[in-house]
Amino acid sequence: MRVAQLARELAISADTVRYYTLIGLIKPIRNPENNYKEYREQDHRRLQFILSARKLGFTLNDIKEIIREANKGKMACPLVRQILEKRLQETEQSFNQQRALRKHIKNAMKDWKNKPNQEPSGHEICHLIEGFSFANE
Repeated sequence: MRVAQLARELAISADTVRYYTLIGLIKPIRNPENNYKEYREQDHRRLQFILSARKLGFTLNDIKEIIREANKGKMACPLVRQILEKRLQETEQSFNQQRALRKHIKNAMKDWKNKPNQEPSGHEICHLIEGFSFANE
């Protein structure tokens, strides 16, 4: 099958298929008669794997590493678990940072609601930010 057909079957853009081909994650064969790239069923399965892994938060480097392990005949599952555990920790940390930021923003909006606008002075740019206290949170 050609790029457009593979893309259609997986509900992705042809550019996505081309990108994964360019970086070597899928390797179509060249048709000697017309020199077109042709994707086989194994490319379809590989691309489905890549798309699923991306949805789970695996990076392209993670995916390359997982595929390398599998190509060596090694079980990739322990590596997958290890990477996903790390990704979960990173996600939890990011989530907690976003929650803290959300709290700061809400507190600032509440604090600033009735404060007047002021012209910048020689030592202040915006009194709202410069006068905001994180200690009250």
